[in-house]
Amino acid sequence: MAFPEPKPKKPELPKKLVQNLECKQGAVRAVRFNVDGNYCLTCGSDKSLKLWNPHKGTLLKTYSGHGYEVLDAAGSFDNSQLCSCGADKTVVLWDVASGQVIRKFRGHAGKVNCVQFNEEATVILSGSIDSSVRCWDCRSRRPDPIQILDEAKDGVSSLKVSDYEILSGSVDGRVRRYDLRAGELYSDYIGSPVTSVCFSKDGQCTLAASLDSTLRLLDKDTGELLGEYTGHKNTAYKLDCCLSEKDTHVASCSEDGKVYFWDLVEGSLMLSLPVGRGVVQSLSFHPSEPGLLTATEGHVQFWREESHMAEKQLPGC
Repeated sequence: MAFPEPKPKKPELPKKLVQNLECKQGAVRAVRFNVDGNYCLTCGSDKSLKLWNPHKGTLLKTYSGHGYEVLDAAGSFDNSQLCSCGADKTVVLWDVASGQVIRKFRGHAGKVNCVQFNEEATVILSGSIDSSVRCWDCRSRRPDPIQILDEAKDGVSSLKVSDYEILSGSVDGRVRRYDLRAGELYSDYIGSPVTSVCFSKDGQCTLAASLDSTLRLLDKDTGELLGEYTGHKNTAYKLDCCLSEKDTHVASCSEDGKVYFWDLVEGSLMLSLPVGRGVVQSLSFHPSEPGLLTATEGHVQFWREESHMAEKQLPGC
């Protein structure tokens, strides 16, 4: 006789503070989990990029080579390389273990806001205030990009990459999706400057945050508006938004020092998490567990669900 499946647990939201990292790199402009959620990257206004184990609260390495503020970073699928971008107009490819710069890509005409690897970490994509997305070949010595996507009419603020798509958000108020298989460009007009975009985990939807203090969930294929999420404050800063690890909740930074969570389907506000006094500028959701990283001023906080047992720091570690 087969036993019935246990009832799935209700998804928990990360609201218990388990680590508070003092990053010592000026203002933290962005915080990003790596691909498996075991490590994270912090981008500093002091030109440095740092690698951490947020579960233990330990600093693992510091990467120095940018000439100005670091604004975004990403890790490769195998954790062997990092890419970062900054206000010095450059995109940098790093070797994780040695901390050395492998390549520096120059070509953007203004500060570079966002950076992503493709799935195989053979190409870096970067979006800039110069209104372009540029694609750089990590393996060739060519100094120029292999492709420039210049459809945006204003700065590119956010960028995400799937196995065959590029999703970009621009200050011109549009979310653009480049379908590389079909060779098609799809554009959805939001109307307010877009500050952050992301795919849902199931690949069916896109989420866009804009400066009218609204998040919008769009059907990826039709562009239909599936949901709107409001209550937070975002009128002046480039703030991150994301979906939870199982697509059950939508999360956003806010200029009032909190992170807001909404139920994806119902659109109702589920939690406003007090993080700090200043603007919460960046967040990153754990890829497979209810874990959240937040960045405000010079600190990064790591939040877990109420039932989580924190990793204990062993003496002498």
